[in-house]
Amino acid sequence: MLDKELMNILACPQCKGKVDYNKAKDGLVCAKCSLEYPIRDDIPVMLIDEAKSLAA
Repeated sequence: MLDKELMNILACPQCKGKVDYNKAKDGLVCAKCSLEYPIRDDIPVMLIDEAKSLAA
């Protein structure tokens, strides 16, 4: 898991909104944009090109 201090400053690069862990805690989700950013080797990959769309 990521440090709480880091989680407080992380934001979605697309809308600058808050991100939260997904259920598996292996990604960060922006509910506003419906995007999931991966976490690789305990490092969040906050690149729009790397995000997975959660839109149905």
